[in-house]
Amino acid sequence: MPEFSTRFTRRRLALLVPLLTAGLTITACSAPGTEQTPSGDADAAVSTELGTDPITLEMYAETGFPLAKALADEFTKQHPNVTFNVREDQFTVIVENAPRVLASDNAPDIIRLPTMVDLVKDGLLKNLDPYFDAHGWDKFPASQLVQLRLTDGGAQRGSGSLYGMGLGYSVTGVFYNKKQAEQIGMTQPPATIAEFEDLLAKAKAANLQPIMQFNKNTAGINFPHQALQNQFGDPQQIADWIFQKPGATFDTPAALKATESIQKWAQAGYFPKDANAIDYTAMMGEFMKGNGVFMFNGDWESANLDKNMAGNVGFFLFPGETPDAKRVAMSAPNTFGVGAKAKNADAAAYFLNWAHTNDKAREISVNVGGSHPGGPSTSALPAVGEGTVLAETLKASQQLGADNGAVDFTANATGGIFASAITPEMQKLIAGQQNPQGYVKAVQAEYEKELSR
Repeated sequence: MPEFSTRFTRRRLALLVPLLTAGLTITACSAPGTEQTPSGDADAAVSTELGTDPITLEMYAETGFPLAKALADEFTKQHPNVTFNVREDQFTVIVENAPRVLASDNAPDIIRLPTMVDLVKDGLLKNLDPYFDAHGWDKFPASQLVQLRLTDGGAQRGSGSLYGMGLGYSVTGVFYNKKQAEQIGMTQPPATIAEFEDLLAKAKAANLQPIMQFNKNTAGINFPHQALQNQFGDPQQIADWIFQKPGATFDTPAALKATESIQKWAQAGYFPKDANAIDYTAMMGEFMKGNGVFMFNGDWESANLDKNMAGNVGFFLFPGETPDAKRVAMSAPNTFGVGAKAKNADAAAYFLNWAHTNDKAREISVNVGGSHPGGPSTSALPAVGEGTVLAETLKASQQLGADNGAVDFTANATGGIFASAITPEMQKLIAGQQNPQGYVKAVQAEYEKELSR
């Protein structure tokens, strides 16, 4: 759910692994072991043996996102001496609580990470370089872990030491109600943004809700905003901004054009008129009831939608301005890390490795999490049913990887940017209380404020 998520707190295609993970190289990527500057306990000896002594792993996970708990339960089945004490909170609560929880005397062994930069700067996350070597994570494509690397002291993401692992590696795009899409003449996914906007207008004219999207508590309309931003400019500029590279800015023509489009969509009634009062769970419920032709979301909902909308839901990557435009999409690990004060760090790292390499764990990642399980590029994926939306999201992952088009979520740029700027400013934009230029400048101002702290 991506690092970014709000609930987000919710494959025999062997070719998919290298294709998907190759897509993560839209950001500068160093090979494992290069440009790494380990710090703290990175040189400490670690154990790759689990042993037989009783262990209780403390896990801090995200409410409404069942994958972590499902993996924990399966791990205990395979390793009865290990039990989990799972604490769950909404993503926004984890964002606020993570520093305090990690600094406490009862710090979690495994924690869902809202963002890593500030936590690494404050010495609250364990450097995973020793486990990278001990567990042979060099067999994982380097690009799979690039978003989880930080230079010494957390100065910059995208290179350096490893501080997290993904429990699932997600791709985002557009889900659609097949029956309603047929009503508005959609026989195949739109090839351009203009074609997509034409479908939105047809849906509105047919008295259908064009887009079902939430915007309460956390800005779900940031999904379509970044989908547009990804296509209106160079995605590398977005990646540089997220990775806090010197001179990077959110105040770009692409961001402004995307914001103008979102304002236009809101004014045209393409979003629910009460979007600012709709949370993620309500959005999912409304879409599954048939209220919405389209929904911007991620593959973590594939299994849920296949169950509740069997045969009536499809998925496509958001198109570009021209039919031959490169495919670009938000794609990020559902990131978990090990607390610097974890009492069972070796066992926690063992669990993270198991989640990527064990056949049953990989099956759970696909069927429960709906996302690519990651791991070695030689590992085959669990088989999925033909005609399912899960099969479509996997196909989309292949397309994204082929175009090398994965980019992180803008909400992950800093620890507070999503709560302090993107969400409130997007809510004001949708309500007609903010203009596009003001939105872009407000987000950049908060970014600069946070980086100067």
